[in-house]
This record gives sequence, structure tokens and C-alpha cells, in this order.
Amino acid sequence: MKRLAIWPLAALVLIALPFVFDSGTSLTKMSLMCIMAVFALSYNMLLGQTGMLSFGHAVYYGLAGFMSIHALQILAGPNASLPLVMVPIVGAFTGLLFAFVFGWVSTKRAGTAFAMISLGLGELVAASSLIMRSFFGGEEGVSADRSKLALWLGLDFGAQIQVYYLIAAWTFVSVITMFAITQTPFGRMANAVRENPERAEFIGYSTQMIRFISFCLSGIFAGIAGALAAINFEIMNALSVSGAQSGAVLLMTYIGGVGHFLGPILGAMLITALQISLSDYTGAWMLYFGLMFILVVMYLPGGIAGLIMMHEPVFRAGLLHRLIPAYLMVSAPALIWLAGAVAIIELAHHALVKAATEGPQLVLIGLEFSSRTMFPWTIALGLFVFGAVSCGKVWPRVKNAWSEIHSLMKQS
Repeated sequence: MKRLAIWPLAALVLIALPFVFDSGTSLTKMSLMCIMAVFALSYNMLLGQTGMLSFGHAVYYGLAGFMSIHALQILAGPNASLPLVMVPIVGAFTGLLFAFVFGWVSTKRAGTAFAMISLGLGELVAASSLIMRSFFGGEEGVSADRSKLALWLGLDFGAQIQVYYLIAAWTFVSVITMFAITQTPFGRMANAVRENPERAEFIGYSTQMIRFISFCLSGIFAGIAGALAAINFEIMNALSVSGAQSGAVLLMTYIGGVGHFLGPILGAMLITALQISLSDYTGAWMLYFGLMFILVVMYLPGGIAGLIMMHEPVFRAGLLHRLIPAYLMVSAPALIWLAGAVAIIELAHHALVKAATEGPQLVLIGLEFSSRTMFPWTIALGLFVFGAVSCGKVWPRVKNAWSEIHSLMKQS
């Protein structure tokens, strides 16, 4: 009952968010978070559930988005009979169709071979997007007007608040459906194929067929995400089928946590928020994403969700308070180290990219200085080294706190 209670709570949160964040920018950001959450969860059906690393998942998201935008153009007009709320079904069928065609070829192999095939298919579609201008619209893309479709309950979805609730409703249904799939016998067999494909074959299951079905299901939900993106932006361009989009969903899934259902949702929310916010403050925002991805893969393979779930048994045992002093002690040098790293990145970016056109003066956290003088570089390097050394000295306290907790949990 506790697990079931989370779904009505999630629905209430989705309904209540526009009352807390009611600006147009916030509504657009929340809509994009919902879309990326569905997209990342669809990718996790491949990687997290079945163990298939794909480098071309944006194909199904983008092609469904283009098909949906064309559907908006075709169905628009005074005689329109199909409401906007049905357009994601077009995206779902499109994602399923292309996943069926491409998946029949790519899922015959697993591991590295599958990853390379997915990369090749992704590049093939990305190249075609600049050649087949009648469908993809070239570099300008294809646009449509969502408010010209048939009214639904008197709504024309011209206002962003109406679009948000449409996207939130489809997100809620998609997330519940994907979670339900993970709880079925098929979901368990997908996990078995991920963990030990030879044993799955030995007990009589076709690993290729399980991979193929997972691929098709993933294509359906990626198609829904693409259709929601078409509705939200009212335009689709070649970027939606590019390798950059496939890389973005891979980033979201890994940072959020591949091994947990909640992980891709957290990763999608975090990366989307950072993409929108960081790009307003720094031109090196892509570098931050790359460094974040490297650090997560190296030191936090379970992602954000893995970090949260690691503390769940400690919280249930009532021992979480024993970790707080150690965490507080390591947080100060960690923030100093982070400040030094950010200062070095911003100084290097300004000196190498912006100084030639904007001059050597740089403004960082309200302070103005020249990127060509030694003083700011010395301060930045000093903060970085001091923070790193201090973290190294304090970190054993965190390890000791965890050791004590493990001992107490074993005794109880």
C-alpha cells in the first residue's frame, strides 16, 4: 500500500506545481522536464532493464516528433476532428514502427556489436535529415500550430498552462505503464537477459526476442516523448535525431542512475534544469556536463538514485544522524574545491574563447578581474588544491562513520 500511495502523490504534485511556479518560463521548463523524463525512462528500458547500450535512441524520439508535427499540419483547419490529446498516439505508433524495423536488425547482436549498429543507424537517420528536406524541412525544420486542431473539452491548448497539463497527463500514464512493465514476468526476464543471457537461453528463453520486444516497447515511449516535444515546441528540426540528442539521454540516464527506475527521472530533471539555467551564465556549460558524467561513472556508478537508495536502510534503522556530522565536515572543503574548479574553467574559457572579442575583463560571482593576470589564476588554483587536499584528509571520517553504521546494523 505504501508503494501504491506514491502514484496519487505524484499526480497531486504534477497538478499542484503550476500553482507554485506559475510563470511562463517555469511552465515551459516543467513541460520539458516531463518530456525528458519519459524519454530517459524509455532509454532505461534498453540500458537499465535489458542491458542494451544504444547510441542512437534519438532516432525514435525525433522521427516520432517529425511525424507528429506533420500530423498537426495535416489535421489542422476548420474541419479538424482529431483533438491534440490524441497526437501522442501518432508518436507512439511511429516509434513502434521504426523500432520494429531497426530493432529486428540491431537486436540480433548484443553488447558492443549492438551499440555500434545503433550508432550507425543513428548517424544514417541524422544524415538523412539534411537530405530529405520534404520530410525533415532541412536546417529550418518543420513547424505547426497546435491550437488549430479540434477543441477538446473547450480547450485549444494555445496557453502554456494547458499544454503543461496535457504533457503531465501523458507523462503520468507513460511512467505508470513503464513501471508496470518492469513488474511483469517479461520485465524480470529482461533483467535476466541483462545479468546472464546464457542462463536465460539455457532455461528456454530467446534472448534475441526479449531484446527485440524491449526495443519495441522502448520505441513506443520514446515516440510518445517525441510527440510531446512536437506539441510543446510546435517545431522539430534535425537536432532531434542527432547524436547530440542521443548523448543527452544517455547522460540523463547515467547521472540519474541506470539501475533504478527513479534514476532516469531524477537525471532528466537535473540535466534539463541545468541546460536551461547554466547556458544563461556560462558558455562552457557543456564542459560541466561532461565532467559531471565522468565523475558519476568513476565514483558514483549508481547515479543520484543509487546514492539515495544507499541511505535507505540507514534511514530505516534510525542511524542517519550518525552520518550527518561527517557529511557536514566534508562539505566545506568540497565546496572550496568546487569553487576552485569552476574558477579555473571560467578563466580558461574566457582566456581562450572570449578574450579576443570581449577583452580580458571577466565578471565572476560579482567580481571583475582580468583573465590575463596571475592573481585570479593563483587564487583559483589555490582554492582547488586546498579543497582537494582537505577533502582527502576529511574523507576517512566519512568512511569511519559508514563502518560504524554497518557494525551497528549487523549487531541489530
